Amino acid sequence: MDPWVVTMMLSGSLFLAGVALAGFLWAIKSGQFDDEKKMMSQVHFDDEQELNDAAQQQKKREELKKKEYRPE
Repeated sequence: MDPWVVTMMLSGSLFLAGVALAGFLWAIKSGQFDDEKKMMSQVHFDDEQELNDAAQQQKKREELKKKEYRPE
């Protein structure tokens, strides 16, 4: 392989790695990986049945909100 090919491949891969790192750091700073609801649900509900019941209750609340809000 010619040296310029290796140089181009190396510089391209470093550029793409830099873009990926910048995107990852932006995601961390903007809170994309923060999921407090999930962590709190795991703390509040010990077993799978309780977690399923809580999810069903949440769905019912959302359905009631949709029924209450009817723009005319």
